Amino acid sequence: MMILPQLPLYAIAIICGLFSFFATRLSMPKIIKKLRDADIVGKDLHKSWHPVVAEMGGFGILFGFTIGMFSGIYMHEILAFPLCIVLVVILLVGIIGIVDDLLVLSSKEKLFLLFLAGLPLIWAAPSNVGILYLILIPIALSIGSNLTNMLAGLNGIESGLGIISLASLTISCIILGKYDVTIISMSMLGALIVFLYYNKYPAQIFPGDTGTLIIGAAIVCIAFIGRVKLIALIVLMPNIIDAAMKFYSAGVMERQQFKPTQVSDDGKLIRPETGFKSLIRFVIRKPITEKQAVYMIWGIGLIFGVLGILVALTMPGVIGNQTLANFLQIKEAFYHI
Repeated sequence: MMILPQLPLYAIAIICGLFSFFATRLSMPKIIKKLRDADIVGKDLHKSWHPVVAEMGGFGILFGFTIGMFSGIYMHEILAFPLCIVLVVILLVGIIGIVDDLLVLSSKEKLFLLFLAGLPLIWAAPSNVGILYLILIPIALSIGSNLTNMLAGLNGIESGLGIISLASLTISCIILGKYDVTIISMSMLGALIVFLYYNKYPAQIFPGDTGTLIIGAAIVCIAFIGRVKLIALIVLMPNIIDAAMKFYSAGVMERQQFKPTQVSDDGKLIRPETGFKSLIRFVIRKPITEKQAVYMIWGIGLIFGVLGILVALTMPGVIGNQTLANFLQIKEAFYHI
């Protein structure tokens, strides 16, 4: 039964975000304690004193997101089916993250399992699309989840970038009148905002693959269900640039092959003379503190987030851009291949 049918979609999205926020806020201290008691911890290698920090904090993000999504499903029965599909996908991706955190999957294993986790999204695709579009959905989810998993390692960098990306997507979807997918974005935003409080410098908890993978998965789900793939691609550009730099400089590497960034006695990050290239190592060409490096990466993310919003403002139906409308009609033809 649909509850509060008089509420507009944007109001439901806000309520979902609030439920997610408070569920994460109430659970996170307990999760940190439980993880510490279970010795699920890791050393923070980017500090000279190497503090021990709780790992797998993605549990808290996943819990808050689930509560937010259940709220949306309960309040809007018309959207219940696609929202359930998204929730199933995110939960599957979260499970893969848990397995990866505990057992350390290879890159091929992770990509394949994430592809399988993305298959349910096919049931939320439009009925008139072709096989190529359907195959692209789980592939995109596998790649997108890995993108947000790769640009990581500094206190608050993953959760902060996730907030910037999802906030930009939320604003863009509101501009375009796609209020249905804001339920997804607000549910993830509420959890991430709380998580950032515990994950920012000096971090009390790390997200682990449990947290980083579901951020990218949520963005891909919004991109396909809300049909805002171009904007999602733009807000993910920092992650894409980082992945391209790593692949170009070192090909596909397992995490155990990574040589960590060095830390000076005064706590500044120093780029190793050899090894792979990355966006983080690009911003620490000169020794800087961890907080400064994170703020710089966030700044890059903010630039692309604003660019994504500007693209939304130029979409057809907003200012009547006929040239862009014609281009998008051509693009639509590829969906039926």
